[in-house]
Amino acid sequence: MSSLISTDLVGLDEDLGGTSTDVIRALAARVAASGRAGSADSLADDAIKREASVGTGVPGGIAIPHARSASVTEPTLAFSRLARTVGFGAPDGDADIVFMIAVPEGADGDHMTVLSTLARALIRDDFTAALRAAKTPADIVQLVDDEVSGEVAETRGATAASASGATSASSSAAAATGDGARRPKLVGVTACPTGIAHTFMAADALVAAAKRLGADLQIEPQGSGTVTPLDPAVIAEADAVIFAVDVDVRDQGRFAGKPVVRGPVKRGVDAPDAMVKEALAAAKDPNAARVGGTAGAAGAAAGSTAEKQGFGSSLKRWLLTGVSYMIPFVAGGGLLLALGFLLSGYEIAGNAATVLTDYSLVNLPPEGLIYFLGAAAFQIGNLSMGFLVAALAGYIAYAIADRPGIAPGFVAGAVAVFMGAGFIGGLVGGLLAGFAAYWIGKPDVPRWLRGLMPVVIIPLLASIFASGLLVLVLGGPIAALTVALTDFLNGLSGTGAIVLGVILGLMMCIDLGGPVNKVAYSFAVAGLSAGSISDNPAPLMIMAAVMGAGMVPPLAMALASTVLYRKGFSQVERSNGTAAWLLGASFISEGAIPFAAADPLRVIPASMVGGAVTGAISMAAGVTSQAPHGGIFVFFAIGNLGMWALAIVAGTVVSAFVLVLLKKFVRRGAAAGADASAEAAEAGSVVGQRSPVAA
Repeated sequence: MSSLISTDLVGLDEDLGGTSTDVIRALAARVAASGRAGSADSLADDAIKREASVGTGVPGGIAIPHARSASVTEPTLAFSRLARTVGFGAPDGDADIVFMIAVPEGADGDHMTVLSTLARALIRDDFTAALRAAKTPADIVQLVDDEVSGEVAETRGATAASASGATSASSSAAAATGDGARRPKLVGVTACPTGIAHTFMAADALVAAAKRLGADLQIEPQGSGTVTPLDPAVIAEADAVIFAVDVDVRDQGRFAGKPVVRGPVKRGVDAPDAMVKEALAAAKDPNAARVGGTAGAAGAAAGSTAEKQGFGSSLKRWLLTGVSYMIPFVAGGGLLLALGFLLSGYEIAGNAATVLTDYSLVNLPPEGLIYFLGAAAFQIGNLSMGFLVAALAGYIAYAIADRPGIAPGFVAGAVAVFMGAGFIGGLVGGLLAGFAAYWIGKPDVPRWLRGLMPVVIIPLLASIFASGLLVLVLGGPIAALTVALTDFLNGLSGTGAIVLGVILGLMMCIDLGGPVNKVAYSFAVAGLSAGSISDNPAPLMIMAAVMGAGMVPPLAMALASTVLYRKGFSQVERSNGTAAWLLGASFISEGAIPFAAADPLRVIPASMVGGAVTGAISMAAGVTSQAPHGGIFVFFAIGNLGMWALAIVAGTVVSAFVLVLLKKFVRRGAAAGADASAEAAEAGSVVGQRSPVAA
């Protein structure tokens, strides 16, 4: 696999800058210059976003920034041995050895295996020592080629396994200590968002730690390649489970009932001994946290309640899971509704069902084919929107109790609609159904009953509990609250509407896809099903304000960097600004992230000012949007399109001018080292979170 790296991708004892962002951009440029990536900026942005979610520094002065990127044309490694060390988030200090792994979106399994093999080698002292001792770029290329082709003799202890298969601390699951005593048996899963590096490094680090501590550990790395599941017999014999993951564990129900230790995948690399010790202690503790669900179910993805994670973070995850699954119903349904209005006029809202019942393609209504197609589009969209609350509730319950929670969650959502409780009732119903399904599935039951639990008993009892509470107790008060909230929003006018627009605009721009942004966006999307141009326009106005404000940051960055103040931005930033025009027009707030990463203390305030202006104008003008996504490309779903465009232009211009003024008169040094805090910005919510509207 020598094609992965060549001498032109290697740099020795070089200074690439003082931050991880500088190093990543330099290595991305190196990859692009070699012809292996179409855009250095695009690759760098993808790697920087990945870096912000979990730092790629590992103990021993090593960093492995990596990313899947559409700009990469073939799997590639770029290497630098730094003359000036740079922080990548490792617990023991800065890194002097940096490998950048660049992978195309559709990288094949063989290349993924090779890349994961290299990642595992980087936690071995002999390999990293050889990298530091190399005299020429050719030496580095040879070391990598030998490692990934298996030509270097190495001592892996008992960690031999395929890069995508199970990793074991013992060649025999029945290994015993020298005195014949049974060795503790552990199993685990490692998984990171990209499934390239940390997944496999954590697996090997944990296995090595278990060996040092006298335990047998078998790990299932759930990486990007083919995953070899752990043998069910091995899981059954295990005393405890280790989950070192940043994403959901696939088929978690296999481990149901086992004592569990959870942590991010990076902890598996940085502190493997501590995780193994905690697992060994949990195996002996009858009160230890356990994997939720039943062995016959697909595991409680959120066994988080039982596993003692913070309730606040768990609640946020449950609600956002529901919203993320709900959005496709809203996106498709909302656009179809808008298309129906475009083709047939607003009166089709009351006539669509009759038109489709009385007429057909061979018996068109008097208004003609276009009118008939508009009725069809409206009716399909209306039916799609009808799933909104049920989908929200169903997938909130799914996030809490996995598959056994889906049916009671959907039923609770349908009951909420029946009771007039709206999306608030859906939120409550989903939580009730999820908790009920989780707790009903928690006790051990006889083997003969386990098969019935997830398909009959849990859905039945959880539906009775959650939906019964809504019908008999909670539905009425929540419906009254919903009516009061609707009346309040519909009653907003003048100053009240403007203030709401300002608040929504600020929330959309404060963290560019982080938690605050998601709250505003989720609030807008959740209300769409109750919106109506004639009877209840307030939710549609909120959606328009949120979408318009979310478009401002990338458009403002584009205007400032390519038109107003080109000399105040680097060549890379000007290139990013060119791309940001389209991203902003599409309502993809990520177009502003590269600017915020490099200069957060000036970009974020400027974005917030512009977002507030757009939100205020949009609400004051009564602009409506029946689509939750799409930017200018869903113009036909926008009511009062001219004022919406004016609001976006005004916010963009204001934001761009504020940014230019800040760049001219507020030096970075005066901003308490904002430059040096690019690393901190990446670690926060600005860079690490995806925009809720980005695909």
